[in-house]
Amino acid sequence: MEENLDDVDRILLRALQADGTQSLESLAGRADISTNTCWRRVKRLEESGVIARRVALIDPEKLGLNQTIFVAIRTRDHSAGWLKRFADAVRTIPEVVEFYRMAGDVDYLLKVQARSVQDYDRVYKALLARVDIADVSATFAMECLKNTTELPV
Repeated sequence: MEENLDDVDRILLRALQADGTQSLESLAGRADISTNTCWRRVKRLEESGVIARRVALIDPEKLGLNQTIFVAIRTRDHSAGWLKRFADAVRTIPEVVEFYRMAGDVDYLLKVQARSVQDYDRVYKALLARVDIADVSATFAMECLKNTTELPV
């Protein structure tokens, strides 16, 4: 789809990434197109999957989730069955907000939002109880210097 995006699509995508609650009229004005054209373009971007979903971004600290932890995981078992059990286990833990399979020294990387180190320890123990993991290394973020969901369009 990327090659089919024109300047108007890019304007709409940048605007929606900054504020997904904007009205069609506001978006159309930014892109200098009619409201009907704007609606059709946004609908096409949604149907093609360029716009995956619209969500509200919540400040984790306002919910008491003050601790961001990056968890590097190594495994001895690289079978499809182990990966399925592991992925199923991770997906049931709400504190895991991002989950990646990696290339290199680390097999998997998790981003965890927890209330405290003790809260993370509970998450850690719950994960270890469900799957065999060779090595777990947690790194605790001291300060967030940049956090955005806006992609360069």
